[in-house]
Amino acid sequence: MKINNKPYRTIWFENNVVKIIDQTKLPHQFIVKDLKTIKDAINAIKTMEVRGAPLIGATAAYGLVLSIIEKNDLSYLKKSSEDLIASRPTAINLKWAVDRMMKKLSGINSSEVLKIALKEARAIVEEDVMFCKNIGLNGLKIIQEIANKKKDTVNILTHCNAGWLATIDWGTATSPIYHAHQKGIKVHVWVDETRPRNQGANLTSYELNEEKIPNTIITDNTGGILMQRGKVDMCIVGTDRTLSNGDVCNKIGTYLKALAAKDNNVPFYVALPSSTIDWNNKDHKKIPIEERNSEELSHIEGMDNNNNIKKIRIYPQKSKSLNLAFDVTPAKLVSGLITEKGICEASEKGLKGLFK
Repeated sequence: MKINNKPYRTIWFENNVVKIIDQTKLPHQFIVKDLKTIKDAINAIKTMEVRGAPLIGATAAYGLVLSIIEKNDLSYLKKSSEDLIASRPTAINLKWAVDRMMKKLSGINSSEVLKIALKEARAIVEEDVMFCKNIGLNGLKIIQEIANKKKDTVNILTHCNAGWLATIDWGTATSPIYHAHQKGIKVHVWVDETRPRNQGANLTSYELNEEKIPNTIITDNTGGILMQRGKVDMCIVGTDRTLSNGDVCNKIGTYLKALAAKDNNVPFYVALPSSTIDWNNKDHKKIPIEERNSEELSHIEGMDNNNNIKKIRIYPQKSKSLNLAFDVTPAKLVSGLITEKGICEASEKGLKGLFK
């Protein structure tokens, strides 16, 4: 997609360096950062300079390429893979990408390993672009159907950032929106600000603005009353891990949106590439839910009137806080899963019907 009318991807490889858009600096600053070592890649994932399950997976794949460039040694590569997987535990794409890379490199001669690693990392990236594009084309049908019935602007609510900034291009939840916009369908997006890191306000609204798609930022608790008053036609969110039974693990607050949607008969869709499916797990209690630094809650960052970026405390200094990054939405609350292969019900039967 575009920033300042120039096409970008979120990550690319150039002259033995991995280039990323530093998403901790958006929306106030646009900075392309170089990752030169495996430690750089791990740090980028941990600090959320890159975030979103598909992009984390791609960064991990390129991280192993950087590991090989640093030290073409099997034990070093294995340690790098373990450190990558441990960097953020909830998003399944991370482990999926690392496992895929390591399987591809198993038994390869040291003289060929860099070439093959780079080829596989690029394949993961290109697959994600195609998957996200197809997710958009499949989800477009739902938006088109609503537009045909309504004969007016389709109002879509989304949570967090499952946009192109969370993938390589197109996004998951935003891909149907981009395709609808390009087709001339009038859409408007309600963007949950998504505390505490405000990925909706800082990233989703930012990228929608760049594509000239009408959007309105709302507090995380506003969606319910908008649904009650008929101002939301559908919800689309992404997912960091989808269990084989159709349960969906996504940014904290997603579950509450799904409950409100169910109560108000608003369709609630989840958009995902197949790399996000955890085929080996049906029990959401086994998902490692990341607990992040409480400072993300107690402090907030923004730009003052002099264009200086500042971080300030907003909580009482003695107050404690709990910062869980994800929650789980049961399959029974999900209207359908929008994947690169089509749309299915959120169930083991539905998923296997598309992928097995």
